[in-house]
Amino acid sequence: MKYIKDYKDGDRVFDIYFCKFKSSAVTKNGKSYDNVIIQDKTGTLDAKIWDPNNVGIADFEAMDYIEVYGEVTSFNGALQVNVKRVRRCEEGEYDESEYMPISKKNLDVMYAELLKIIDSVQNTYLKALLNKFFVEDGAFASRFKKASAAKSVHHGFIGGLLEHTLSVTKLCEYYCTTYPVLNRDLLLAAAICHDIGKTREISAFPANDYTDEGQLLGHIVMGSEMIGQKAGEIPGFPPMLEMELKHCILAHHGEYEYGSPKKPALMEALALNYADDTDAKLETFTEILESTQETGWLGYNRLFESNLKRTI
Repeated sequence: MKYIKDYKDGDRVFDIYFCKFKSSAVTKNGKSYDNVIIQDKTGTLDAKIWDPNNVGIADFEAMDYIEVYGEVTSFNGALQVNVKRVRRCEEGEYDESEYMPISKKNLDVMYAELLKIIDSVQNTYLKALLNKFFVEDGAFASRFKKASAAKSVHHGFIGGLLEHTLSVTKLCEYYCTTYPVLNRDLLLAAAICHDIGKTREISAFPANDYTDEGQLLGHIVMGSEMIGQKAGEIPGFPPMLEMELKHCILAHHGEYEYGSPKKPALMEALALNYADDTDAKLETFTEILESTQETGWLGYNRLFESNLKRTI
């Protein structure tokens, strides 16, 4: 099997891929065509079927595995496949593990590391809250371990939410050693819980798409609600501590323009915002570098608002 990351302009395509997306469109001249996104564990690639009624184009839908024959071309600086033939594949013709992107790190090892940090929390109420999510709620723990952190942009793979959460938590641990005025228990609990709403905002693979709840409420609001629900199950949970933890969740995007319902009012909320932003941006840059073999200047990136360059 040839992986998507290895294709270059002019290559022939003749292999099985997962159809992540399919939609019909019309050219300026009124000619129908299909937009398709194919996927394997190394990434995605846009594909165009310019003649959907061709006898070589079999019926298929998004979420099907398809055998694709075509040619890789470059359009506006991005690769895409000009599809000539398509065949819908049957179960047994493909290995699903080859098509879903997954963390390069061991999920069980990362989860054990997260549980070790939870065990280090001294505040009995915060530790009880964390255990209710990550130890006692088996269904939540299973979803969290395998969830992605995003549909795209950064950590958009199986285990991405776990990997991102662990990285953010470790950054916050470092902040606590350098700035002892920080409330370590509150900050670590907030870091571990800051994206728990994504277990409900984004559906599991292979869909990895926004749920109705995710579209209408978003992971920040849902995360705060989830904190409130679990805190309500713990007798005597201090109301102010619950509010401070919720505030960290609600403010972790930092700015209203980035979807944050609140701006940080606590030092712990500010630290969480910077840790979250740091890990998201550095992972995004990492994924950009891994997606191309180009050296030197890589071109303008809208997220970073800069022309990016690979170091020598």
